[in-house]
Amino acid sequence: MAVLRPLIFDRRKKKLVENLVAPMLFLGPRNCLQTEANTNNIKTLCKQGRLREAIRLLDHPLYLSSSSYVDVLQICVEKKSLPEGKLIHAHLNQTGFISDRLLQHTLVNMYSKCRRLMDARRVFDEIPNRMVTSWTVMIAAYTKQGIPEEALALFHQMQFRGFEPDKYTFSSVLPACTKLEALEEGMKIHEGIVRGGFLSEIVVGNALVDMYAKCGSLENACDVFEKMRKRDVVSWTTMITGYAQHGWGEEALKLFQKMKTAGVKPNLKTFASILPVCANLAALEQGVEIHEEIIESGLQCDVFVESSLVDMYAKCGNIEKALNIFGKMQKRDAVSWTVIIGGCAKNGMEEESLRLFLQMKLARIKPIAKTFTNVLPACAYLASLEQGMQIHKETIRTGFEPDVFVANALIDMYAKCGIITKAQDVFDKIPQRNVSSWTAMIAGYGMHGFGKEALQLFEQMQRSGIKPDSVSLLCVLTACCHDGLVDEGHRYFNLMNDSYHITPAMEHYSCMVDLFGRSGRLDEAQDFICKMQLEPNATVWRCLLSACRKHNNIELGEFAANHLFELEPKNAAPYVLLSNMYAVAGRRRDNEKVRRMMKDRGVKKTPGCSWIEVDKRVHTFLVSDTSHPQAKEIYAQLEILTREMKSAGYVPDTSFVLHDAEEQKE
Repeated sequence: MAVLRPLIFDRRKKKLVENLVAPMLFLGPRNCLQTEANTNNIKTLCKQGRLREAIRLLDHPLYLSSSSYVDVLQICVEKKSLPEGKLIHAHLNQTGFISDRLLQHTLVNMYSKCRRLMDARRVFDEIPNRMVTSWTVMIAAYTKQGIPEEALALFHQMQFRGFEPDKYTFSSVLPACTKLEALEEGMKIHEGIVRGGFLSEIVVGNALVDMYAKCGSLENACDVFEKMRKRDVVSWTTMITGYAQHGWGEEALKLFQKMKTAGVKPNLKTFASILPVCANLAALEQGVEIHEEIIESGLQCDVFVESSLVDMYAKCGNIEKALNIFGKMQKRDAVSWTVIIGGCAKNGMEEESLRLFLQMKLARIKPIAKTFTNVLPACAYLASLEQGMQIHKETIRTGFEPDVFVANALIDMYAKCGIITKAQDVFDKIPQRNVSSWTAMIAGYGMHGFGKEALQLFEQMQRSGIKPDSVSLLCVLTACCHDGLVDEGHRYFNLMNDSYHITPAMEHYSCMVDLFGRSGRLDEAQDFICKMQLEPNATVWRCLLSACRKHNNIELGEFAANHLFELEPKNAAPYVLLSNMYAVAGRRRDNEKVRRMMKDRGVKKTPGCSWIEVDKRVHTFLVSDTSHPQAKEIYAQLEILTREMKSAGYVPDTSFVLHDAEEQKE
């Protein structure tokens, strides 16, 4: 039977609990059976979740047992009912039960689960004879509420006081190492786990795998996982997540298959971890299979899983399926909207992306930072300055303008919309710039022909302590290309390996060929291609062919075009360029030969496309397009402009149009 104690009243604190505690009588042992019945009633009410009714039974004028308080406090923990918990704490101070170790531990747990760490620590510090459980609860509270330093300090204090951690203590302190990325500390705790014989405990093994994976030691995580005698769904999911976070997507998919072979059923977190892997690998087939498994598991209506499915289908190029799933979602949060907005923007549906962003606002869903970084590229692609500026205002209103990723997207948008000064303003206001911030600004200067300013900014970036990456160096080379800074570009290319220890990728080689070609140094461009460490791809040959067309070098142009015919036999661009080079040179037979080749191979030139934004609406036009409702008025105005251009002496460049020599002269 539980220990029975009489109520002890402190007259000075009577008012504090007078609403909770009714006047109580000191009754004899003959009422023990009634007290036991009262305790059982409290237990029953607690099991039913009827907290307030259970608390009212504490007012019964009988002897009370400590187990009654434990039951009621446990319900406070489950419901996170802080006001009721504090009342019971006050009640315990009045009754004398506060000295009970189990109740003290339960109070620490109640306050920690209600996110009142100071109150929890105050109770913890007042416990004279602590239990291992009390230390564990306090350590777990510090870890979960983002104070891992205190969790580790308390863990060391616990050991110093002679307490031996149990499996729950270890599984509570390891996440603190994870949050601090304290690998060395985690390894020391691992040694303690081995000494204590807790390595076979699943909960400890899972915490170790998670700690090693998130601290960057995937090899140790794999070692712990492989040595685990028993594994649950958390074990498998943790390891899959570790592989995914380290970019080992193929390994993650293999482990997912092994998990199912082992008879372990994936849960919500497993699907949430494996779907982004399919998205990043563009593994549509595996993604579809996992989608079917999700439906079989009955988890398809979870908003997080649905958002992951939308993201997976969008990144795998099946934007129609992504839109279909999004359209059927019963509940959409900011992540759902953000994913579909980004998916449309990346799949060539920029106008739809902007439309969805507007719908999100109408639905009164507050954007997150990622929403802006997903929608701003759509504005940049469409050169939709007005809408981009409206979204910029939205970032200010929602407090996201200082976010470095949002700011980077704004710089890119303003630069691509032609307002480089506005891009510079955003850049200047960034509190802490990362390499992408500098790269976006360098790219902006480069595309506007300010090559020297771009190089100055690149040097300034290095002086600020930011190390360049392959993307920033590509933007430097592009800036040199647009401004004709051949020698400077060549120097930075040579520095990639020598000073920056970055191996040039195909994009860097292509940029160098373009740099030599634009300046007319075609022999150097050809020599550069011959000395490339990589096999030249279509982009490299396109750059050379464009340069040959510009500088009328038919022989080298034929050499580049023949490589392109092999690499991209269905791409019309090299056929058009070479055909027009022949036409300009008066080589009619060669011109007709190329055109026949196009016809025989079924190659068709993609119609040209242009667009303009008027009153927040983007209007798109194809060649000879008459589908616009104001087509007559547009063509009438175009005819007037054409006459004015001719009278001003303007001669159009028709080198990219597939015409014969006579048609070009006309």
